[in-house]
Amino acid sequence: MTRRPVTPHDAARADAIAQAHARSRALGLRATEAPEFDALAAADLRELIETNRTLYHQARPVMDALHAQIVDTQSMVLLTDRNGVILHSYADSDFVEKAQRVALRPGVSWAEQHRGTNAIGTALVEGQPTTVHAGEHFLRANHILTCSCAPIADPYGRTLGALDVSGESRGFHKHTLALVRMSAQMIENHLFNTEFADAIRLQFHARAEFIGTLYEGLAAFSADGTLLCANRSALFQFGAPLAELQQREFAALFGQPFAAFMQQLMRASGEPLTLALPSGVRVIARATPGAATSGVATLARSAVPETSRSPYTPASVQATAPNATDTTPQPTLAELDTGDERLAAALQRVARVRGRDIPVLVLGRTGTGKEWLARALHRDSPRRDGPFVALNCAALPDTLIEAELFGYEDGAFTGAKRRGSAGKIAQAHGGTLFLDEIGDMPLAQQVRLMRVLQERAVVPLGGTRAVPVDLRIVCATHRDLRAMIAEGTFREDLYYRINGLVVTLPALAERTDLDALVARMLEIVRHEVPGAPARLTPAVRACFARCRWPGNLRQLASALRTAAIMAEGEDAIDMAHLPEDLMHDCAPASECTEQSADVTAEDQTSDTEHEPARLSVWQSRLIEETLARHSGNVSAAARELGLARNTVYRHLRQRR
Repeated sequence: MTRRPVTPHDAARADAIAQAHARSRALGLRATEAPEFDALAAADLRELIETNRTLYHQARPVMDALHAQIVDTQSMVLLTDRNGVILHSYADSDFVEKAQRVALRPGVSWAEQHRGTNAIGTALVEGQPTTVHAGEHFLRANHILTCSCAPIADPYGRTLGALDVSGESRGFHKHTLALVRMSAQMIENHLFNTEFADAIRLQFHARAEFIGTLYEGLAAFSADGTLLCANRSALFQFGAPLAELQQREFAALFGQPFAAFMQQLMRASGEPLTLALPSGVRVIARATPGAATSGVATLARSAVPETSRSPYTPASVQATAPNATDTTPQPTLAELDTGDERLAAALQRVARVRGRDIPVLVLGRTGTGKEWLARALHRDSPRRDGPFVALNCAALPDTLIEAELFGYEDGAFTGAKRRGSAGKIAQAHGGTLFLDEIGDMPLAQQVRLMRVLQERAVVPLGGTRAVPVDLRIVCATHRDLRAMIAEGTFREDLYYRINGLVVTLPALAERTDLDALVARMLEIVRHEVPGAPARLTPAVRACFARCRWPGNLRQLASALRTAAIMAEGEDAIDMAHLPEDLMHDCAPASECTEQSADVTAEDQTSDTEHEPARLSVWQSRLIEETLARHSGNVSAAARELGLARNTVYRHLRQRR
């Protein structure tokens, strides 16, 4: 029997358990010790619950729903405070006796110093969702258990407690931790909305179908547009810590002045809005005006002219589009061609296979338009009347992507919908399935996908009958799949199944059609902002020409839209109208001053001679800023910059 390869996740988990056991031994615990049964007196427990009143009341309904999903599985749902003391529990009747045997009941502490390695105590120490199964528990008395726990944080990231599902070790299921994580995040979102009930609350995500789900970003603003707080998903989408985001103006966060946003909000009547993050990623948003908006509506209406605004979705540049409704204009391959030779060559190659059942693999950095190319291929193919279904393999937890992709039958796993669910593969029958970030797909799902491509049929989780599917598959990634094959993290047989035709999209900084892209984007923006300028000043054009554009087309689209709004009513977009964050990426050579508008041949020669030195200084500054943003984490900084870790370490050695 072939052994499953050890994944980095498996290795990291084993290391975490080993460290937890070492902590247990250091605390003087012995594995053979019997569990302590000392619990808080009833009055003391009531006082502790009162101290954690908000957490307790927000968690109870979620715990009830969670228990309803795992009922009759010989398990229980537990809520603890920040110190690991159990506040409340829901248990199956057939598990209560076993739980009592190991003191798994309200008023008892399950902190590591009292119980050794266990899901509750270890999750609170690590600050991460944790599963501890059977013999992984430090105390032998707890080997009968399998436990999955997730910490619960307040809106500012401070740990309040933990949510846990514990049961018989024979009932272990890998999906349980994902269910607990989602429930904990639901509690956190309830806490967020309660804390900021009077604020202006914004729900947002790059994909419309994630609005209203656990994956949505939540941000709260005061009446003057000051960011009060943001949840974990929002911080992840912004790519920055809360303290840093609170120093930025609303326009720097969402691509438009706060007054313009409020005016749009007052007109929207609950309709979704389109905003832009600092990275250039466009997001769909819904806003809830709280009591804080009472005096803002009049200001917003007077500050921004009444115009008929439509979402900015340029067919040639948008890299992501909502899949919930296909109301956005779908581009053709010809419309994507704006004059760059490398892009034109890629489009011509794709056009040759549009009527053939050949899989396409699109390579390129984030924001280069990989999904938009997939949409154009679908639009120009005989499958144009069928569905276009997209799944971002990096956007879902490993434990959920299997159900999302392949679907599941009723009762396939804890938390499954009662009538099951059709997966993305089945939904794409007769059309095109686009798998974005295929390099992030877990190995187990790679095996199942390979089988689907071979047999042209999919078996849902918990099912026995194969469902035939007729679809075209288009995959995309920014990763080096060949290197991943060598590392054992991507299957070679799947690679040769999905790369019938490979095309690489150039980064924006490498393209020669920047002027054409800018002109097209400005034309589209002017439909939304009629008073926006139709041109750039020479200084801005020179600045754009020297920009790194790490966010590629998304970043350019966001920068132009923000600048167009700031320059509304003026003749041209000038340097003062550009987002401040853009200056970090557009100032390596000339510092983008007005002088760059009129450069002589002699000056050009001088610039060329000094370019290596200036570039070195600029690169060093960029590395320093990125390291500071990641608190000195070399791996995270290198990943963001697209550099090898050795390059960052070399910089650090030179700095010394």
